[in-house]
Amino acid sequence: MSESPVIAQKSPCTVEVEAGKSYWWCSCGKSSAQPFCDGSHKGTSFRPTEYVAEKSEKVWFCGCKHSATPPTCDGKHKQL
Repeated sequence: MSESPVIAQKSPCTVEVEAGKSYWWCSCGKSSAQPFCDGSHKGTSFRPTEYVAEKSEKVWFCGCKHSATPPTCDGKHKQL
């Protein structure tokens, strides 16, 4: 049986990203630094997902951890 992520929130996390900077998105939902990883996944099968900003802009990171397009939001939270 595979693990399911914790739903951190049922909405996206809007973040102003900087061009060229790496961001590590939390895939397990347990991080206290949402939407980013704080290492809370240790001991699970989850791993953070790297997002490298191509340009400085607002990005909607998935908050429910069920997006089909991680680490960005695809609206899946509306079905949970």
